[in-house]
Amino acid sequence: MMGDTAIRIVEVGPRDGLQNEKALVPTAVKVELIERLAAAGLPAVEAGAFVSPKWVPQMADTAEVLARLRRRPETAHPVLVPNEKGLARALDSGVAEIAVFGAASESFSQRNINCSIAESLERFRPVCEGALAAGLRVRGYVSCVLGCPYEGAVEAGKVAEVSAALMEMGCYEISLGDTIGVGTAGKARSLIRRVGEAVPRARLAVHFHDTYGQALANILACLEEGVATVDSSVAGLGGCPYAKGASGNLATEDLLYLLDGLGLETGVDFEAVVAAGRFISDHLGRAPVSKVSQALAGKAA
Repeated sequence: MMGDTAIRIVEVGPRDGLQNEKALVPTAVKVELIERLAAAGLPAVEAGAFVSPKWVPQMADTAEVLARLRRRPETAHPVLVPNEKGLARALDSGVAEIAVFGAASESFSQRNINCSIAESLERFRPVCEGALAAGLRVRGYVSCVLGCPYEGAVEAGKVAEVSAALMEMGCYEISLGDTIGVGTAGKARSLIRRVGEAVPRARLAVHFHDTYGQALANILACLEEGVATVDSSVAGLGGCPYAKGASGNLATEDLLYLLDGLGLETGVDFEAVVAAGRFISDHLGRAPVSKVSQALAGKAA
């Protein structure tokens, strides 16, 4: 149960949120967004990804973003690293934390990173070893935990297997991602119970997309099962390029509204996050996806 547990929010907007934007976002805008989110008190704000600029051109300036960023000692800035080449670039940029990204679906793994689940885990092993040897923290992501755009339902046992493998490699935390947003509260609860048999619940995080409007309900179910870390994206930025119709991540503003209503502490300045969401949405030329932000704008008008 939740009890008096403080909830940790991992802000994924500047990486997971922006990476699918077709128009390149200027480096200065990315830096300001990250700094605004860090100043709001978010304990972790993804800063980018050291991936091939051919496949993810939006992240090509990650090294420059990190070089310009005024880093706060209390804020982690994880970067996504898919292989040893990416790790070398991350180390050159002075990062303190990386993330590796696997899948619980064979089809999704093949379509996303062109290899099987087993091959992806072996690819991550030297990355984790190198990062840990250099004193970095490593976070693991598992995608398609409640459904795959190619296979449909995904077995919770497979999610547990991949999560346990990432933990064995040294990941301090495993984030379970409902990549296409098909999960419901009951399925999310069952997933946590099954994966919790392989990975301590204190080391699990959840990452829900809001495709069917179920993200907040799913998060509440997971909080009730003892999960205390939640990923979210300012202004609801993001989506899944491999899943037709999959809308963005849950908006950080909406998550904060839920947590405040539950009386759960986050240490995050709600109004500052709302302002950050409006800042990036104004740059992108559209309104924030966040329901809370929309309601506040309507109220002000």
